[in-house]
Amino acid sequence: MKKKNPNTLKYMQKVQRGMNNWRHKIGSPEFNHNDFQIEHVEVTIPGLDPSFHEYRLANISDIHLGQWITPKHLEGVIDLLNKEKPDSITITGDFVSYILDDVAQDLENSLKRLKPKESTIAVLGNHDHWLGADKIREILDRSNIIDVSNDFYTIYHDDAPLHIAGVDSVMLGMHRLDLVMKKLPEEGPAILLAHEPDFADISSSTGRFSLQISGHSHGGQFLIPGLGTFIRGPHFFKYPAGKYMVGDMMQYTSRGLGTNVFWLRINCDPEITIFKLKCPED
Repeated sequence: MKKKNPNTLKYMQKVQRGMNNWRHKIGSPEFNHNDFQIEHVEVTIPGLDPSFHEYRLANISDIHLGQWITPKHLEGVIDLLNKEKPDSITITGDFVSYILDDVAQDLENSLKRLKPKESTIAVLGNHDHWLGADKIREILDRSNIIDVSNDFYTIYHDDAPLHIAGVDSVMLGMHRLDLVMKKLPEEGPAILLAHEPDFADISSSTGRFSLQISGHSHGGQFLIPGLGTFIRGPHFFKYPAGKYMVGDMMQYTSRGLGTNVFWLRINCDPEITIFKLKCPED
């Protein structure tokens, strides 16, 4: 596991607290729903039972609570998400950035307000491990959120299954797709949650997943119309934002909610994604 250098972490914590102090002095911005884009994405899922046709699976990613996203912002996002009345919700990692203790209770309070019709399912990201995966998992457990890092969860409609699998952080070498494949039943369609999008090259090669949902990139935070983002980094070089076909699998990379070091987005609104799952046409 690639641990964060303690000196680097302390420095980033100092930077984060300094930026928060500056924000408090000038006045924290109020939540504005127009700052957040709701993206609707249709996905055809081979083998999907008709009982799941037009199933609404909502996704949020990269909350990074305590940076640009304040507790007020997250409360507003949860309200927007609940208004969409999703059947289930997925969260693809990086709940926090460099400080957990200051925002742990706010994070838990907000996550407990999620109201899917069925389930909320999540995986962890690299920042979650740097700050304490066990603490994040305890928050998820108390919030009734199912952690599928290197595991899977099955949603049933009558006897028809839809598997939601996940891998732990690829960046930190915590992913164990081999364990997921051993556990995952051979029957029934499967969707994969993976924080890092470029993992799609590996997951698609299994032929087992119709869709991989990821975050990690924040969409680059800067998008040039018609050209996309010029900011790419480890594990989001190939699939930094939006929809791609990787073999027979759709890869979708969310622009996420929050920001990391730079509290700035240009042509790259934070997003809530609503996937509408569809049966193949006969």
